[in-house]
Amino acid sequence: MKSALVLLAFLAVSQGLLRIPLRRGKSARQLLEERGLFEEYRRKFPYNPAAKFLPRNEESVVPMTFDPDTTYYGVIGIGTPPQFFKVLFDTGSSDLWVPSIRCTSSACDSHAKFNSSASSTFQADTKTFYISYNSGFAAGSTGYDTIKISDIYVEHQVLGLTETEAAFLGSVPWDGILGLAFPDMSLEGGTPIFDNMWNQGKIPQNIFSIYLSSSVEGSMLILGGTDPSYYTGIINWVPLYHATNFWNIQIQSITINGNTVACSGSCEAVVDSGTSVIIGPSNDINNINGWLGASANEYGDASVSCSNMNLMPDIVFNINGYSFSLPPSAYIMKSASGCRTGFAPGTWILGEVFMRQFYTAFDVSNNMVGFAQAV
Repeated sequence: MKSALVLLAFLAVSQGLLRIPLRRGKSARQLLEERGLFEEYRRKFPYNPAAKFLPRNEESVVPMTFDPDTTYYGVIGIGTPPQFFKVLFDTGSSDLWVPSIRCTSSACDSHAKFNSSASSTFQADTKTFYISYNSGFAAGSTGYDTIKISDIYVEHQVLGLTETEAAFLGSVPWDGILGLAFPDMSLEGGTPIFDNMWNQGKIPQNIFSIYLSSSVEGSMLILGGTDPSYYTGIINWVPLYHATNFWNIQIQSITINGNTVACSGSCEAVVDSGTSVIIGPSNDINNINGWLGASANEYGDASVSCSNMNLMPDIVFNINGYSFSLPPSAYIMKSASGCRTGFAPGTWILGEVFMRQFYTAFDVSNNMVGFAQAV
């Protein structure tokens, strides 16, 4: 009888989950390589994925960087009737923004643009917003509107509408960004969309989770809980480390064949779906790449021979008493120019390379991140 009640409770919760299919599109690296422009863009727009996690000098400024390898996006609707946009679901930021029909930058020409006058529920706001990065800025206005996600509508949601964008944004596979970090991170000053979903009673639990497939199709964002069909075993929960506005955890060590190769004595890392690779301090990353026989270029890309992939070791992340093992198939990235490791210098970030291997759950109420072996 008890097991039947547990099953009914589970079914009740799972039926309230919102599932947003994610697509793995061509990365900016792939698109720019096809056009012979990647080297030019890489020189012009340096890759600094840790920039958005640094302390801000101004509340209205959020650093942003050109990540040439982010690929996952899902579709949301904005306004009444809905206008549809491809967005990067980003656990490293808290704002929702898309291009405005008033955007004059060439970067907006390759993306959908929001026409506020065509939405009967749009309300303009007096605030402006400004997204900074190493070489330029994106700026625009803010407003409130109804957002369609999966089968539900989130009312009176603040959003940014860009009117100026950097050239590199023209090459990313998504139109805008939907942030899933904490409210104090918001540059727009409003309540982030996931918090509004919970406050408006749209989801059964204050949890969301992400499954990233290596294929073009099959990835999924689950709002309101977790879905066991995307992982095996159990979810191992890790408490957030320190009082930050990010999904910040502590790693005890990173080992290869039982040898500590990085993060000796523990380190802090942000779990970020908006970063493509695994980032860490140069000394640690160089050591890991050294163990893999990789040679790094001036941009931090560490090349390896594709034919040696099966000979490379697993890399084990020891977190909160659990061991999460990354095989070579998870951390080696292939492109037209060859194979490279999914490790780059900066501040510790666990990005797509880690999240493809481990289904990742984010518990807002209990300040925890959970990992389980992805199917």
